[in-house]
Amino acid sequence: MRMAKLFGRTVREVPADAEFPSHQLMVRAAMIRPLGAGIYTLMPLGYRVIKKVEAIIREQMDRIGGQELLMPFVHTADVWKETERYYQIGPEMARFEDRAGRDMVLAMTHEEVVADLLRTDVNSYKQLPQIVYHLQTKWRDEPRARGGLIRVREFTMKDSYSLDADEAGLEESYEAHAEAYDRIFTRFGLDFIKVGADVGMMGGSKSEEFMAFSPHGEDVILICPHGDYAANREVAIYQQFPASDAEMLPLEEVETPNASTIQGVADFLGVPLQETAKAVFFMAGEQFIFVVIRGDLEVNETKLRNALQVPDLVPATVEQIQAIGAVAGYASPIGVHDATVVVDESVAKARNLVAGANKEGFHVRNSNVGRDYEADVIADVAAAAAGHLCPVCGEPMITRRAIEVGNIFKLGTRYTEKLGATYLDQNGKAQPVIMGSYGIGVGRSAATAVEQYHDDKGIRWPISIAPFHVSLLSIGKDEDVIEATDGLYAALTATGIEVLYDDRNERPGVKFNDADLIGNPIRLSISRKTLDAGEVELKLRSDDQSVNVPLDGIVGHIRELVDGMLAELQPVD
Repeated sequence: MRMAKLFGRTVREVPADAEFPSHQLMVRAAMIRPLGAGIYTLMPLGYRVIKKVEAIIREQMDRIGGQELLMPFVHTADVWKETERYYQIGPEMARFEDRAGRDMVLAMTHEEVVADLLRTDVNSYKQLPQIVYHLQTKWRDEPRARGGLIRVREFTMKDSYSLDADEAGLEESYEAHAEAYDRIFTRFGLDFIKVGADVGMMGGSKSEEFMAFSPHGEDVILICPHGDYAANREVAIYQQFPASDAEMLPLEEVETPNASTIQGVADFLGVPLQETAKAVFFMAGEQFIFVVIRGDLEVNETKLRNALQVPDLVPATVEQIQAIGAVAGYASPIGVHDATVVVDESVAKARNLVAGANKEGFHVRNSNVGRDYEADVIADVAAAAAGHLCPVCGEPMITRRAIEVGNIFKLGTRYTEKLGATYLDQNGKAQPVIMGSYGIGVGRSAATAVEQYHDDKGIRWPISIAPFHVSLLSIGKDEDVIEATDGLYAALTATGIEVLYDDRNERPGVKFNDADLIGNPIRLSISRKTLDAGEVELKLRSDDQSVNVPLDGIVGHIRELVDGMLAELQPVD
């Protein structure tokens, strides 16, 4: 590709709304252009990256027996209503009516469509197992689209679906996808980890996420230093202290003027935070949720939603808190009414905690669940944090921020039972097909590579997904220099090496800066000086220094270099 003919131009200014390095650099390098919030055009350079990402995904999905199809982006709402997700999903789903007044939706995912296909195309155990996949547009009306391609509203996803007759088959399909994902993200060059995750709106019995490390990641993961455990903070557990066997002491009211925070109470009474019980209030629809948790811990809303089996939680207002007989800042479940009391395991295992007296300016010492108030639910609803003990080995865990690039779910029969997607087993009995669902964010994976591979000059693409293998620069206006560079361009492309040839009438500094910004792995440049010496300047984007190498034999040298770089990203079989 000759840059003089390339559609799109690089820019020097950092976009005002771009927080993430990948957003800044992909706009500056003419790879993406915004149309609206969370909606981007893929420019020719960026689209080349995306096509390489998709090719790697296809290769690995085909390797595990996946069959590619293409399901619609626009769905009739009927199948979503049958699974009830039409009513459960909020404004993230785009709903509209066609001209006949029928309810329609834009695809967020395709579980319903796959289950609908099963109703007509699978009727016998002999047709199972199967894996189908596609790369298709999705729409999710994110409340806060940000980070360029990291969090968008319109995006391309690889979603695949395993279809099995039994749980053993599902397990095999699930593990095959996990292995394929390992290979895919290794080919992308990403530094990643697989972690336990929440099933969320997808449902099912198990979910894991593939997380690529990044300081700008929106997810926090807990990691055992010995590799025994890793999980998204949404679901991470930790090893708690054993239950206290201390004697319950009498409840004692104490005055705590102006101490309306848990830290203020602990400081005023001279007790550590872990000897206090903190009150946190939520509403789940019309249901008041009163959470009691140890003062040094925070409530994990995902765990809380899962414990209560409710879709959404919002903070309770002061008026709602007062309506149950509690006093904000001085609250405990003692004496309250019309509330679902959820007690975290940290409180259930403790004795004699400081808690609110539901009286302004007062707390109580020696509160105990089961004696002073009853719990409707006792569960682990605490957010794991750095320093908490690994549930496997007991060593303190660390936290790292990361970007989710892929996920895998064991769905079971949630969708097939709702839609009546059954097959006849060996005994002629109808059984629901058992499903798994597996996703990879295509654009997000590309942007995450930029998050991990960049410097102050621009992008440093892994060669497997770089727009081109080589940036070739013609330096100066001498005809013989241009002629030599033209010849090298033709020779390189003839061997299958992908070359972005900067043949523009620009200053050398502009060409060098753009080559660094775009980030192809290898840079070659020919100038008057190098041509007179029979050499070409070679610089790897990952290195600080360039070297001059003989022009004679350069094509074979670059072919070996490209092949070697690609081989380094090949997974070990």
